[in-house]
Formats: sequence, C-alpha cells, structure tokens
Amino acid sequence: AGGIAEMAGLEPEVRDRTDALDSLGNTTAATGKGFAIGSAALTALALIVSYTEKFPQGSLELTLTNPPVLIGLFVGAMLPFLFSAFTMQAVGRAAQKIVVEVRRQFKEIKGLMEGKAEADYKTCVDICTRSSLKEMIVPAALGILAPIIVGIVLGPNGVGMLAGALVSGFVVAIMMANSGGAWDNAKKYIEAGNFGGKGSDNHKAAVVGDTVGDPFKDTSGPSVNILIKLLSMVSIVFAGLVMKFNLIDAITNLIK
Repeated sequence: AGGIAEMAGLEPEVRDRTDALDSLGNTTAATGKGFAIGSAALTALALIVSYTEKFPQGSLELTLTNPPVLIGLFVGAMLPFLFSAFTMQAVGRAAQKIVVEVRRQFKEIKGLMEGKAEADYKTCVDICTRSSLKEMIVPAALGILAPIIVGIVLGPNGVGMLAGALVSGFVVAIMMANSGGAWDNAKKYIEAGNFGGKGSDNHKAAVVGDTVGDPFKDTSGPSVNILIKLLSMVSIVFAGLVMKFNLIDAITNLIK
C-alpha cells in the first residue's frame, strides 16, 4: 500500500501512515512466526519419535558416545544454515535480474523516466516466476537428499541428524524472524527523520541491513520451518531402505 501511495503521487502523510502500519505489521508478523516455528518444532519432534518406532526395539543406540549419532547431530545442525544460505542467495540473484531488467527498460523505453510511457511489467513478473521455481531446486534437493544420504551412510542411528536440524533450525528461524523485522523497522525509523534521516550514513547502513533483513524474515526464516519437517518426513518414508541398506552395517558385517 505504501508503494502504491508513493507511485500514485499521494500526499506525504499517506506514506507516513502506511509506514506506521507496515512497522506494526512487521512486529506482528515476527510474533506470529514465532508461534509457527514452535508448531513446526513440535511437529518435527513427533515425527522423530515416529521414525525411531519404525525400527525393531534394541536396534537403536541413541547415546552421544555413539559415533553415528554424534556425526548426525553435527550434520543436522549445519543443514539449516546451509539451507538458509541457498535461499538467501536465490533471493539475491533474482533481485539482481530485476535490477538489470529495470535499468534496461529505463534505457530503452523513451519517456519512462518522466512517467510518459508504460513499463514492461510482464517481463519483470516472468523473471520473478522463473527464478522462484528455478532457484528452489537446490534447496529442495538438499532437504530431500540429505536424510537419505545420511541414513544410507550412518544407518538408523543417523537419526541424530534430525535432532541437530531441529535444535539449530528452531533457533535460526526465531532469530531470522525477529532480526529481519527489526532491520526493516530500523530503516523506517531513520527514514522518519531520526538519526540523520534519509541520505545520511545511518540511513545507508539501515538500507544495507534491510537488504539482508527482508530475505531473513520473508524467505529463509519461514522456509526453515518446512525444512525441519521435511527432513523428518523423508526419513520416515525411507526408514525401510535405511534399515536394509546402510554403510555402517555393511562394514560391520564385512569385519565379522
């Protein structure tokens, strides 16, 4: 609404009001995302319990001194960070394509800068649509393949990966939701005339912060919820495969 008000050339007070509402929305969204993340964590925990029940009693040795469990914990704790890096890079690449396209249109479409010509919106929408699908291939593959590979390598005791991803993913998602909203609100606060206002060094720093904050709160943070549930779900689906074929059992049988 704020963007529409600005593009329509409405009075500055309209934008002031929409900015205040936007800030309130960011805070409310951050609070709501906290509940969503808590729900995802509880769901993932229930799925982990379901995964352990897929195996015969006594076949799992879920102690920290068991190497497969410990390795799984480290791998799982790393996954939310790696996944978040992929999703943030995806946002950055898509945004850069839009910047290049907008510059091209300003350069080639006469009268666009003065508001006398119509912009080619279709191309920008097409770039966003294609990027949203293409850029999610790698993060989606990570969420699906990681539990399968870890299960085949470490065996059933690799369930530590699910616990590691749950713990670090919960904390990372909470941090992203809150810090992303805080960065966005900090920029608005400075643009309202505080700490030097627009054009100041503080404003430039806040813009950089918000550039990171937007994918934090809108992309990577909410996506981590899906990741921790997806890892558990895929593990349950392929539990039978992991029980029959895994590297740890193969090496143990070979030694025997």
